[in-house]
Amino acid sequence: MPRQGQPPQQTFVQVFIALLIGSLALLVLGLQPILLGGLVDANRITLPGLGLVAMGEIVAIGIGVVVSDTMLSVSAHRLVAIVAAFAVAGLDVATLAVTGDGAILVLRAAAGLLEGALIWVATTTIIRTREPDRTAANFAVMQTVAQAVVAASMAKIVVPELGWQGAFMLLAILLGAGALLAVGLTPKLAPIEKEEGGAIVWQWSHFMVLAIAFLQMAALGAFWSYLEPVAQDVGLEPQSIQMLISGTLLIQVCGGIAATLLIRRLNVAVTLCAGGVAIALATGTVYFLPQGATSEFALLCAVFGFAWLFLNPFQFALAFRADETGRLALLVPAALLLGLAFGALTSSFIVSDDDVRSVALLSPALALASAIMVWLGKGLWGEARPLVAEHYEEGHCDFERSSRPLPTE
Repeated sequence: MPRQGQPPQQTFVQVFIALLIGSLALLVLGLQPILLGGLVDANRITLPGLGLVAMGEIVAIGIGVVVSDTMLSVSAHRLVAIVAAFAVAGLDVATLAVTGDGAILVLRAAAGLLEGALIWVATTTIIRTREPDRTAANFAVMQTVAQAVVAASMAKIVVPELGWQGAFMLLAILLGAGALLAVGLTPKLAPIEKEEGGAIVWQWSHFMVLAIAFLQMAALGAFWSYLEPVAQDVGLEPQSIQMLISGTLLIQVCGGIAATLLIRRLNVAVTLCAGGVAIALATGTVYFLPQGATSEFALLCAVFGFAWLFLNPFQFALAFRADETGRLALLVPAALLLGLAFGALTSSFIVSDDDVRSVALLSPALALASAIMVWLGKGLWGEARPLVAEHYEEGHCDFERSSRPLPTE
């Protein structure tokens, strides 16, 4: 039972709501081709402006996570979730009335900052569960499933019936629903031991953890952002490319599920190092594929997609091993988002119409850099061990094993 004055413990439902809100905030990552493509078709933004707006919102989400961790209090996390979700919904609607690269960039960047606050709400919840690494794996799966379902509904139903405006309206409705669901969050999160002792005391191991997450996501983003033209260069038809993308998203979900089952069994550092090498081999091999090797390309994309979500909770777990207060883990989403944006942006500088496969050399370079960094820092994090919230004060929730309310005062 919580001590006098302690916030009540979270229930399974409250943890689920927090993860769902974080997943709604990240919908835009999977929906940008539909949303921004509609703006281009409607002459609301230019084709060059599309990339600027896309990267602007992704970077803003990462900054929003960092700013939220610095400036917001966990005692107000429910209020933050409600206000931020309603505000994002309002900005989604406002996007319908704005024209011009600059104006829409500002609007979507503002939305990104607020979406970052929603991800912060989810992450502060994750680090308070009894098995935060496994909860992070569940969160990764929820994100991808939500993106796939909403993207399919937009492509098949909403946009054909209501046009590009319908896509933004659906996004606004979903965020508004998330704001209403946020009312069900616990009013206050329980403090974690040492959390109120001030800002994190930075060490080299902390920087290395964030750099590993950044580099691995940059490697993934560099290849994913140019998957379609690379697939065309290998010899796939447009319809086959769409099926390949859908299949890769499905494989990502499989990777996340596998991570949920194996996160407690595998050495975290070894897994991240091996994952970096696997990404490098999968993407690097694409560069040498002959024209028409479509089956081999699809297999390599499957490896790439599986590694994406499989490694995500291990990145989170490594942060927890470097800093058991959980403060470092709160910054992992920002590192991942900034890495994604960096990879896509860097690819745009090296890819040309005559050599689109050059991205298949950038991605392995970034992935190998992450693997080398994991190997260099292997002595800093020790052996893999279960992440159990025994170092917390009261207020944890075993998301994986219990759907029953935990006792309150």
